[in-house]
Amino acid sequence: MKIGNHTFQEGHTHVMGILNVTPDSFSDGNKYNTVDRALKHVEQMVVDGVDLIDVGGESTRPGFTPVAEQDEIQRVVPVIKEIKKRFDVPISIDTTKDGVAVAAMDAGAELVNDIWGFQKEPKIARAVAAYSASCCLMHNLDQPVYGNFMADVLDRLEDCIDTAIYYGVDKDKIMIDPGIGFAKSQEQNLYLTAHVGELKKTGFPVLLATSRKSMIGNALDLPVDQRLEGTLATTALAVEAGCLFVRVHDVKENVRLIRMLEALGHSKLD
Repeated sequence: MKIGNHTFQEGHTHVMGILNVTPDSFSDGNKYNTVDRALKHVEQMVVDGVDLIDVGGESTRPGFTPVAEQDEIQRVVPVIKEIKKRFDVPISIDTTKDGVAVAAMDAGAELVNDIWGFQKEPKIARAVAAYSASCCLMHNLDQPVYGNFMADVLDRLEDCIDTAIYYGVDKDKIMIDPGIGFAKSQEQNLYLTAHVGELKKTGFPVLLATSRKSMIGNALDLPVDQRLEGTLATTALAVEAGCLFVRVHDVKENVRLIRMLEALGHSKLD
């Protein structure tokens, strides 16, 4: 998959590091909501081996308060500009708004990460195509109503892919996300995570985003700041399933886990 000037090959699981420049994200709200704090965090993530930075200016946790488009732009654009000046790492913008996506791409973002997979605001797809940018299309629904759960998830993701291609997004610049924690029950989240490899039937690379989410908290009965081990377990599943990316808060630990698993997988005797 191509993201900006970088090519990410299948056969290795890469790490997307989360940078929430918000006051109210479920896990790290108010920690990186100034440019200086954000840049220090990016610097540490780069040292820790991050492959892609995902910048978000609006929390999408359950019950979140929507942010006005201009406010979201003012949060993310200065940070994206400074990251581009200082670091050789591709940048993703996590947004559902066309105006934010355009402003972020103007500032240097190379991927748009849309939790609605272009199904709420298809204009974002047109903008992504116009900028020759990449995208991550997440499964999501207004109402969590399913017939055959896995088939319905795959069908919805196919709709997202079709929308992206219809508006001109290059096929080699598309990846998909199962949407863990969105419009799904606890059991559906667990099942989908355990069977995430089935999404590769679409022919597109897969990103798994489970870091510190309530699925882990519910399974382990742990608060958000104690979910690292649970997150690492899901990252191990992502590696086994051949996911191209995992989206995480704790970059160092996830990078080390992936490297160890891949070293074991590539081991052989002469």
